Amino acid sequence: MARKTKKEQNMPKSQGLPDNVEILSAGEVLENSITDTLRENYMPYAMSVIVSRALPEIDGLKPSHRKLLYTMYDMGLLKGAKTKSANIVGQTMRLNPHGDQAIYETMVRLARGNESLLVPFVDSKGNFGKAYSRDMAYAASRYTEAKLEPICEELFRDIDSDTVDFVDNYDSTRQEPTLLPTTFPNILTNNTLGIAVGMASSICSFNLEEVCRTTIALIRDKNHNIKDTLLAPDFAGGGIVLYDQSDIDQIYSTGRGSVRVRSRWQAVKEDGKTIIEITEIPSTTTIEAIIDKIADLSKAGKINKEVADIRDETDLKGLKIAIDLKRGADPEKTMQKLFKLTPLEDSFSANFNVLIAGAPRVMGIGEIIEEWVAFRTDCVKRRTYHNLNIKKDRLHLVQGLEYILLDIDRAIEIVRNTEDEKEVVPNLMIGFGIDEVQAEYVAEIRLRQLNRNYILKRIEEKDNLIKEIAELEDILKNDKKVKKIIISELENVIKKYSKPRKTQIMYDSVMEAEEEEEEAIPAYPVNIFVTQQGYVKKITPQSLRMSGEHKLKADDVITQHIETTNDIDLLFFTSKQQVYKCKAAVFDDTKASVLGEFAPAKLGMDEGEEVVKVIHTKDYKGFVLFAFDNGKATKVPLNAYETKTNRKKLINAYSDKAKLVNIICSEENIDIAFITSVNRALVVNTSQISEKTTKNSAGIQVQTLKKNQYIKIVKPAADAQFANPAKYKTKNIPAAGSFLKEEDIAQQLTL
Repeated sequence: MARKTKKEQNMPKSQGLPDNVEILSAGEVLENSITDTLRENYMPYAMSVIVSRALPEIDGLKPSHRKLLYTMYDMGLLKGAKTKSANIVGQTMRLNPHGDQAIYETMVRLARGNESLLVPFVDSKGNFGKAYSRDMAYAASRYTEAKLEPICEELFRDIDSDTVDFVDNYDSTRQEPTLLPTTFPNILTNNTLGIAVGMASSICSFNLEEVCRTTIALIRDKNHNIKDTLLAPDFAGGGIVLYDQSDIDQIYSTGRGSVRVRSRWQAVKEDGKTIIEITEIPSTTTIEAIIDKIADLSKAGKINKEVADIRDETDLKGLKIAIDLKRGADPEKTMQKLFKLTPLEDSFSANFNVLIAGAPRVMGIGEIIEEWVAFRTDCVKRRTYHNLNIKKDRLHLVQGLEYILLDIDRAIEIVRNTEDEKEVVPNLMIGFGIDEVQAEYVAEIRLRQLNRNYILKRIEEKDNLIKEIAELEDILKNDKKVKKIIISELENVIKKYSKPRKTQIMYDSVMEAEEEEEEAIPAYPVNIFVTQQGYVKKITPQSLRMSGEHKLKADDVITQHIETTNDIDLLFFTSKQQVYKCKAAVFDDTKASVLGEFAPAKLGMDEGEEVVKVIHTKDYKGFVLFAFDNGKATKVPLNAYETKTNRKKLINAYSDKAKLVNIICSEENIDIAFITSVNRALVVNTSQISEKTTKNSAGIQVQTLKKNQYIKIVKPAADAQFANPAKYKTKNIPAAGSFLKEEDIAQQLTL
């Protein structure tokens, strides 16, 4: 705080304030750390977005979705007729303090007409736009109508039986549920995208029946193999999932990963022309994005030989993109080319980030279902306890009535002889030994109800209540019965609402059969330069001869120079134990005077992933040797990285148990030099290291190390240029090696 003047110090303090509180005059400045300001102002905002806006909870809904659906339920739109969307939006504003446009957009996405969700919750009438088109805008809320879909019964089942907590709305005039007691794992049946502060959520949808059957199987057996019942994601827009076992395993186990989705198409003949009709596209793209991309490719001359024209023929029957082919063009080969170059084949990146008890957690399928079962178990128990209390209260009244029915004449006499109406209840309490609640209930009985039939029904009701109370108490004590109830509800959902898969699954065998011969790539000679920071330059020999010095970033150096051909395969091994594959032709021909192309961006590497080594091959013959700083080495056949399908990324490419020192590729066995941090050298032949079929094997010990020692250099012995290589050779491994001679130390420093 700035120092106060004497005049300000002598100013009287305001009345009613504590002695330690001072009022600042205009112009005074409060000094505050920027970190404190961020903590006090930005952190509450960030937490609000994470917890109260962007991320879904275990019921599968964000707050905006939940407020809208509950408002519609409260308006009676589950059973009633449709009403204007504007009316719904206006009512929702009592729970959701946002503008009408934001609320209406939420409603549009939940509507059947928009086709965003696999299991829509809003039965819509009118133009609600289409998720697959950015130009097909929805109509204003005053023109459209809506009500809840029948499946919403499962979202709100027994919500009035204390199954979930209710809290005040933003102005404390109404109450709203914190969660909806959904009877099926809605979190997995509809795709959800949410971008918070510093984190996001992206959940792909799965078929309703598959999710319910998987949940039932996991309730019965925790060790159930999820892939047996949950085949693959199922998207609202249909399409074809290209099934990759490792990708599916990663998503199911970790909640992160990606799945490739391909458009569905057919070729038809019309007026002698061949037309490709695309009727389903990935949910991650739009009609306009596809058409724009194909138009750009046509302008660039990349598909001029195949495509003559493209049109958007979407109508009331549904999506359709028509592609006219030129005479002689093969539809199958054309589509394979378009799949590679356009969003007709796209990837859905999964990130199953869900709020659990107010905290974000990234979970796999098994964990999500386990959390949902725990949530649903709590709902069933709360409902059971609520019903139990109601029946106990009713039994209490019936038991009081029973005393009266045993001597009705006496009861009538007590009432008749009571002078004041206020004394009726106390006199009944004294006369029959019942409490006030029971006496009040008895006093309200009409005289005409005191007949034989009424008495028999009350006795029967008492017996039924005792039996029902015993059953409810047994449910609360027995978790197995709770699980049976959950399973029964899930089976009911399957029976009433299950539908066939919309997205087909294409397995490896089918994909291999459909793999087309790759387009002929010119095999002219090229020089490939790779820098330490991951920049790649592909330069023809002629251009290289005419070039001057290489242009590099100030702190960058060239680490690899590969003389090869344009059609060669390049394998980029990275710092995250992954390998990215591509043809050299993927990189444009360039000059030494440019920085080159940034490989991590070009190949779509993960954030923070760096290129460690680039290996080139055409026939995948030979092996790859991975050397680690703990003295171990792994020898993996190069064909282990060859795939039958055009997979661009392989995980677990090598071990992460120790720091990688070098990667060496060779078609035949060669001598390799290992040099330690204390200048001990060991030369071994790669034939002494056995091959491993598992790529990420930790390897075998090659050079023994003492405490605090490590391997600092590994390279072909020919490159080490030892004066006498035989001095460092050994017949058996592991071995400690010999200390470098002075001339060899000097040679290494020179190199």
